Amino acid sequence: MERGVRRTAVLGVSSALAAALTVALPVPASSSATAPIEQPASWVDPLIGSANGGNTYPGAVLPYGMISWSPTSTAGDQTSTGAANGYHYDTTRIRGLSLTHVNGAGCHPGAAGDVPVMPFAGDVTSSPSADTKDEVYAAGFSHDDERAVPGRYTLGLDSGVQADLAVSRRAGVADFTFPAGKPANLLFRVSNSLNGSEDAHIDIDRAKRKVTGWVHTGAFCGRRANGGVNNRKSYYKLYFSASFDRAFASTGTWKDGTLAPGTTSAGGGEGYATGTDRAGRGSGGYVGFDTRRDNDVHMRLGISYVSLAGAEANLREEIGPDDGVDDVAAAGLRTWNRELGSVRISGGTPARRTAFYTALYHSLLQPNVVSDTDGRYPGMDGQPHRIEKGQTAQYSNFSGWDQYRAHIQLLALLKPRLAGDYAQSLYNFARQNGDVWDRWVHISGATHVMTGDPSAATLATFYAMGVRNFDVQGAFDSLVRQATVPHPDGLLDAGCPGQCVGQRPNLAQYKASHYAAHDVCHCWGGAAETLEASVADSALAGWARLLGREKEAEEFTERAGYWRNVFNPRATDGEGYIQARNLDGSWVTPFDPGSDRGFAQGTSATYTWMVPQDVQGLADAMGGRSAAAARLDGFFHKPDGSWSIRGGDPLRYDPTNEPGIHAPWLYNALGQPWKTQETVRQIVDTVYGTGPSGLPGNDDLGTMSAWYVFSTLGLFPQQPGSAAMLFGTPVFTRAVVERPGDRDIVISAPDAGDSHRYIDALRVDGSASDRSWDDGGLVESGGRIDFELSDRPDKEWATTPANLPR
Repeated sequence: MERGVRRTAVLGVSSALAAALTVALPVPASSSATAPIEQPASWVDPLIGSANGGNTYPGAVLPYGMISWSPTSTAGDQTSTGAANGYHYDTTRIRGLSLTHVNGAGCHPGAAGDVPVMPFAGDVTSSPSADTKDEVYAAGFSHDDERAVPGRYTLGLDSGVQADLAVSRRAGVADFTFPAGKPANLLFRVSNSLNGSEDAHIDIDRAKRKVTGWVHTGAFCGRRANGGVNNRKSYYKLYFSASFDRAFASTGTWKDGTLAPGTTSAGGGEGYATGTDRAGRGSGGYVGFDTRRDNDVHMRLGISYVSLAGAEANLREEIGPDDGVDDVAAAGLRTWNRELGSVRISGGTPARRTAFYTALYHSLLQPNVVSDTDGRYPGMDGQPHRIEKGQTAQYSNFSGWDQYRAHIQLLALLKPRLAGDYAQSLYNFARQNGDVWDRWVHISGATHVMTGDPSAATLATFYAMGVRNFDVQGAFDSLVRQATVPHPDGLLDAGCPGQCVGQRPNLAQYKASHYAAHDVCHCWGGAAETLEASVADSALAGWARLLGREKEAEEFTERAGYWRNVFNPRATDGEGYIQARNLDGSWVTPFDPGSDRGFAQGTSATYTWMVPQDVQGLADAMGGRSAAAARLDGFFHKPDGSWSIRGGDPLRYDPTNEPGIHAPWLYNALGQPWKTQETVRQIVDTVYGTGPSGLPGNDDLGTMSAWYVFSTLGLFPQQPGSAAMLFGTPVFTRAVVERPGDRDIVISAPDAGDSHRYIDALRVDGSASDRSWDDGGLVESGGRIDFELSDRPDKEWATTPANLPR
């Protein structure tokens, strides 16, 4: 969506909403093509990725925020929603403004969406839970009456109600403006989280003008057909406390189909089913207001995962007693400008600037703080805990299988202090979970989603990139135990295939056979599990070397090569592929490179390239670098030579999912870096963009956005567990990447533009370089990279075998 359209559309809404939007929409501070961006938040469009399966949300949120106040949309089923995280651009009807969200998760519904608050311009005459098709207690809207900017969200409903929301990290304020002459009610749908709930409760205090309550929920990916039933369980409570600027004119509560006007307390959950198995269940309450003299109702609200007292303390600590929406929004905008200012770009078209800073915005939404201002947080053992000495906050929402490939590297690069707190947070959770590191942590729940051991890759990468503010030895030893000592859960099929409880499934067999046998692996897919374990073990080997732990380094270096045991050189008549094997050593047949048999959310054609730790070894297995590069050409192109990079073809590149997102960068190691440059630019130009469909698919907690940030800067992580960076072509004439405590990384490319997508020459700290990669010095010490770009490929630069990435 073009920025000019967003601003001028204000003319079509009411004067009250237009006044609010005047404050909400900052004007870009600089339109010069060469000046550095001074107010990067002004270039962010939170609606990017809200269609096309991106599963982003547009609501009010701060970096790493606990609260993310955004709509829950409805398509006519109260037990479901318009998209995985509650919002889809093309579904223009909502049943509430919910307090929590997870950015870009793929399960539908995904997670959270807790406590929808619905402004309702009508009389409450029946139970909202009985409104199973969202026909009564919901409202439509037009995008002309919607504005989303970092930290603030404003929406005008067809009912005439206008909502203006702004947040701090753990609290928020709202103005609800009701139409004259109509009833004014706020519904608190405490049980109606996206996945449902086990229990919920609401209390209304007339004397103190407060509404408080909680919901007991969880069930991330609980509706998935491939193992979701195992995850239909509760693992956290969200508490909230809302106070108002005026007395309540009326109150009421409901449970299931029964409305109780005048009451002030109710409770009851919905369960975790869907459709008729859940419809009509649940609880909540409402408060009504006399708006004859003043139709603008002001609400202040705090949340906590620990207690009601914690929610109220979070509100007191973060938002002043007299702060209104404008005040909180202004503070939020300053916070976003500071965080986004960690990368300062110059040049580029307005569309590229918007796409870049929105991608960085989405990358910085997570991890999410789950500790209160007093340091207490919900443990994975179901008990409250306090953050460790030296730890700033406890963070959660770890989409490990996705994030370890790009997002956590960006976090370590830009926010190393926060990355250390994140590492400590994951270690804290593991200790509370019987020393098991779960691969997908949501709030305080071990959800087991996906496959592999991404925690090992993540913490090894953090350490390699200079992050030190966590219990390094304790975390390393714990992850080594997980990788070497079989756990009873590893022999269970609970949750399989998509949410297998074993984090290193059937480890004894894996260590004996040197691959995950597909027929006995207790995993999603034996071939995928082997590749994931090989990547994780390679990362542990690198970490061990840095720690001087030579015994572990040797062991895990050997295990990093186990991928070879699932590479079948005769998988097809002419080409070798990664292929699943049985315990007896036989290959799983019939084999089709376009099949996902033995794999997790991908095909053999994609997974065959998932050996970032040993690209030269993979090339040798394919017949040499030239043969491997020719095969890679076929991965990105159709037989007629045209590009095939948008997904949908099981034999070719899929930009919507993680196993292959590193593949465009493999040409550097294969001695043809100009093909990395043209392939990455083609993806940047045609798969990503602005507007609601500007992401190729699920953002997966900032992973796809992080890919775009790196790619447009001309950098990409070489492999997990390393600080090495591969070079591509920048799209901006200049970028400065702040390195807290170190020299900045300065990227200069004066000729950057649409037509200059190839590298002619490169200088690092003033010295000419014939390498398409950096071995970690830039991340460790900062420095300057000067690119000379051209409109045609240089097929000699960075092709010398001795200088290729290792």
